[in-house]
Amino acid sequence: MLPKPNPKEIDRKGRMALPTEDVPKQDPQLRRSNFDEVYLPLGEEAARAAARRCLQCPAAKCVKACPLQNDIPYALWHIECGEFEKAAFVFRKTSTLSDVCGRVCPQSRLCEGACIYTKKKRPPVPIGRLEAFACDYLKSHSGIPTDTAPPSGHKAAVVGAGPAGLTVAELLARQGHAVTVFDANPAAGGVMRYGIPTFKLNHIVCDQKAELLETLGVEFVFETRVGEDPSISDLLSQGYETVFLGVGAGVSAELKIPGVELQGVYHATPFLIRANVKESVRPASLGELPDIGDRVAVIGGGNTAIDCLRTAVRLGAKEATCIYRRTEAEMPGDQKNLTLATEEGVEFRWLTQPIEILGNDERHVVGLKCIQMELGEPDESGRRRPVPVEGSEFLLYVDSVVLALGYWPDPLIGDSTPELDTHDWGLIAIDETTGVTSLENVFAGGDDVVGPDLVVTAVKQGRAAAEGMHAYMMGQ
Repeated sequence: MLPKPNPKEIDRKGRMALPTEDVPKQDPQLRRSNFDEVYLPLGEEAARAAARRCLQCPAAKCVKACPLQNDIPYALWHIECGEFEKAAFVFRKTSTLSDVCGRVCPQSRLCEGACIYTKKKRPPVPIGRLEAFACDYLKSHSGIPTDTAPPSGHKAAVVGAGPAGLTVAELLARQGHAVTVFDANPAAGGVMRYGIPTFKLNHIVCDQKAELLETLGVEFVFETRVGEDPSISDLLSQGYETVFLGVGAGVSAELKIPGVELQGVYHATPFLIRANVKESVRPASLGELPDIGDRVAVIGGGNTAIDCLRTAVRLGAKEATCIYRRTEAEMPGDQKNLTLATEEGVEFRWLTQPIEILGNDERHVVGLKCIQMELGEPDESGRRRPVPVEGSEFLLYVDSVVLALGYWPDPLIGDSTPELDTHDWGLIAIDETTGVTSLENVFAGGDDVVGPDLVVTAVKQGRAAAEGMHAYMMGQ
């Protein structure tokens, strides 16, 4: 590894004067017709030029803003010096999913949002794209190392092949433990495959991660819903000394208005799976592409809603409209995603609340009855509460409606394991330091603990749980 630069030797004024290059991405008109990643790979010289803008701030606010505390300045120093694989290893010290986080993290709210350039109203260093570049470079050149400790004789089960579960599986396997991953879907990835569209994250990345883990000795058991058969107690009786629960929060919130039962109404996750996941690894019940027609309305204001809108455009919708009951300022979706959607022709109707989905004689969607809203006093979330404007009802003609209203945890695990402490409609209670639940040999992390959140949050909790599980199995 290169030594870290001496902060006193960094010409920050000169670096501040360096030109800013846009991160390359597909032209909006081109990307409307394909599901390829929007952002294009950085070339080596472009990556070095982008990293050279890093001021190597002693305070390193970008590090503090990263949930994993990635040593971003040191990694970028390696990239600047052309040591791309070493940069990847710096990121991998704290993240098992650098290639994913670099693509899908909301960097504008995390590391890049803390970059000093942002405070000066200038484009930040593209930390996310540089992280993805470094990890991709390592995979395509020497490859991610597959070294493990000698077999420990201990055995662990991981329930859920999403970001938290895959993190636990990798870390335990590298410590010599035998690991089996169970998942209800036909392939690994969890939300990374069955929630995030391919134009944000090529699902080949999920395949590569699964292949790496298999090389490390991890066994996968797919299309198995733990909680039904087998139960958690079944796994423990089968010789698994510890169990990790990383099942996510995949139960869609419902919209309680007339017409939700009509044909042409989709929930967000099945909609995204049918459109983005290749047929060979789609669940059998989601085999066909959605038939959306020309005009699509997506109800919701989060990143999943924006993903559905951008997917609808790629499926050929002539109009894709977001229906959100607050304003853009209150929208929980990431601003970068909103900007990309706008470039692709997505329209947004702010302060709009659906009150009925209308159907024809064949019980198929033909319209959406809405009412205008205005913002009142703040609610428990701190956002101003939307209030209907009397007499402001209007009709939108649409051919399909996608519901993207948020998610709840699946209650199955809690219901089938009564001694497991849960709260707030099924979220699993854990010790934040070790990830242990109310059962001393059962651990948890990710969305089934915190609710719908970020991949990087799941990785962080997976790392903590892996340490706790290792300590438990080793009698520590």
